[in-house]
Amino acid sequence: MATIYDVARNAGVSAKTVSRVLNSDGPVSSATREAVEKAMRDLGYVPSNAARMMRSNKSGLIGLITGAISMSPEPTHPAGLPELFIVQGIQKALAPSGMTLMIADTGGLVANTAPLIDTFLRHRVEGLIYVAEYHQKVALPRVPADVALVLANCYDDLGTPAILPDDRRGQRDLVSRIIASGHRRIAYLALRVDVEASRLRTEGYHDALTAAGIAPDPALLAACDLPDREAETRLLIATIDRMLRLPDPPTVLCCGTDKMALEVYGILRSRRLKLPDQISVAGYDDYRVISEQLYPPLTTVDLPYRAMGERAGQRLLALISGEPQNDPAVERVAGPVCWRASVKDLSASNLK
Repeated sequence: MATIYDVARNAGVSAKTVSRVLNSDGPVSSATREAVEKAMRDLGYVPSNAARMMRSNKSGLIGLITGAISMSPEPTHPAGLPELFIVQGIQKALAPSGMTLMIADTGGLVANTAPLIDTFLRHRVEGLIYVAEYHQKVALPRVPADVALVLANCYDDLGTPAILPDDRRGQRDLVSRIIASGHRRIAYLALRVDVEASRLRTEGYHDALTAAGIAPDPALLAACDLPDREAETRLLIATIDRMLRLPDPPTVLCCGTDKMALEVYGILRSRRLKLPDQISVAGYDDYRVISEQLYPPLTTVDLPYRAMGERAGQRLLALISGEPQNDPAVERVAGPVCWRASVKDLSASNLK
């Protein structure tokens, strides 16, 4: 393996001059630089990152811990869209920085997180990003003060910088848009109550109704998300049938996810109801494999995973560079309402 001294002899310069070229820490003429770089190429010389790290105290490395590669093997987890979209956003934000992103997968096991953090710390990473598979609270091992840490799609009790989806605003914006289209009887088939996103989206649902002067009807709100697929289908069928038998039934069913909306389409059609002429449906996620392929195409809310990833990457780079931190510890990223043909316009202007 070629050394710095081999490069110096080949280029006809001193080892110190080669060091200056490698580290850009001293004046070197363009002709000398070209000669040194040519010698390195000819000899196949690879600079020692370890030595450069010791001199600069910077590794240029960022560690990312996720379950996006393996996904969670535990069916009880209310997984949303793959964290892979968040990882893609992080990569996009970090690319211009020249930092090297190292990705480690947990295998879907929380117990693997601490050992992976230790491994990254041994590699002297300058920053860490932890990506959760769904909106949740986490408790990670503490990291040294000189290692920046950002959480994506999760938060903790320590005030660690975190990037989250704005679930409350997303549901509020969706229901507000539905109300503007003339609907007053709006049902919400929510995720289960122990899911953080469900609590926030239910608050957003109530926010929109209250702002429009519509009194929330408990009969139009039900948690229909269960770990067992068959049990969830039975619950959805029973809930929808109950709501349709109300004296004043809903004109639109808002679903906790696009996957739930897909199942609701089938249930409604088995009751010979035409969508959206007789009843409307909305989802949440903008899982385009579903939302754009259904007929009619599904009105939903985008879960802005890529934007969250970009913001997490930007926040980490700012922490590493020592920029003043004026942003709140927890930042929420809102996704737009994706309005499609599954919600009928009942507004007075459309009926004229």
